[in-house]
Amino acid sequence: MDFTFSPDQEALRQTVRSFLDDQAGRAYVRAMIDDERGFTDELWSRVAEMGWLGLLIPEEHGGAGLNLIDLVVVQEEMGRLAFPGPYLSSAIQATSAATRLGVTDLLSGLADGSTRATFALEEMGAGDPIERVATRADSSGALDGVKPVVLDGHTADVALVVAREDGGALGTYLVDRPGALAVPGLDVTRKLSRLVLDGTPGRRVGPAGDQTALLRRVVDDINVALCAETVGACDRALQMAIDYSKARVQFDRPIATFQAIKHKIVDMLHMLELCRVGTHYAAWTSVVDDPAREAAAAMAKGYVGEAANTITAENIQVHGGVGFTWDVDCHLLFRRAKQNDVLYGQSGWQRQRLADLVLA
Repeated sequence: MDFTFSPDQEALRQTVRSFLDDQAGRAYVRAMIDDERGFTDELWSRVAEMGWLGLLIPEEHGGAGLNLIDLVVVQEEMGRLAFPGPYLSSAIQATSAATRLGVTDLLSGLADGSTRATFALEEMGAGDPIERVATRADSSGALDGVKPVVLDGHTADVALVVAREDGGALGTYLVDRPGALAVPGLDVTRKLSRLVLDGTPGRRVGPAGDQTALLRRVVDDINVALCAETVGACDRALQMAIDYSKARVQFDRPIATFQAIKHKIVDMLHMLELCRVGTHYAAWTSVVDDPAREAAAAMAKGYVGEAANTITAENIQVHGGVGFTWDVDCHLLFRRAKQNDVLYGQSGWQRQRLADLVLA
């Protein structure tokens, strides 16, 4: 089976890389770290004009009508820069949820960038992000609970909030102007918020009945997108380590000639390639609805999360003392990899889930 990207997808990759290098390079990323919103309206509009906000949205709703494999291409390039802003929260998380749940009235606004949304699922604890949902919704749609980690919830126009209903079923509720409180996070290039729901009115959206199966599919697709972004971060970390090892001279020769450095870089490359093929395979299984889809998503998130922590940390080690400084980008890639691992089910739980799927 040929898992190489098509010429159109490679052209998309070059377009995204060129655009981001020109419009959202290192200076922009650094500026957005201290920005309260984490993005500029000008760049958000340009990303919308490129059609990337509507990548996963059907053409009849103003989107590009592409799929998760195409999104992997975009996410890998965004991961290389630790791209800031609400692309993940709005164009991927909320869009995936709205599309799967059939919330079509949101899609055109998400596609053209006039509406920014977020997906409020994560709650306290570890393990299965679906099973640990404790936020409650009563028969009128009033929501009570706390969502401690909501991406870009302080700037989102709407939030899709997952809550538990009578009988333990899960439902999704649309909350206008959630007004979440911005909170600090490990990844300084991505804005987090805490959403406190105290009788907050919400409108139930999506199909009637228990939405657990649909939401689990949404989370799996989000995790594949996170893996792709993490692969991009690891790709850049490896290149940074190679470039620095060639330039840094110790004992009158580049440190790239030292066996210890060679071993580190080869191990980084080995883990990166496994991350890459696992992510691409998981994306393909989702697009074609392969029977192995769920296991592939768990396998990818379970491996990529742990391997990325090692790859980005080894980049810091290759750089030595300078790798720990604020001015070098090593820590931004490390932070992105660490936080991506924690989101939507950490690598340890994903491996446990994979084992359960195989043994079942």
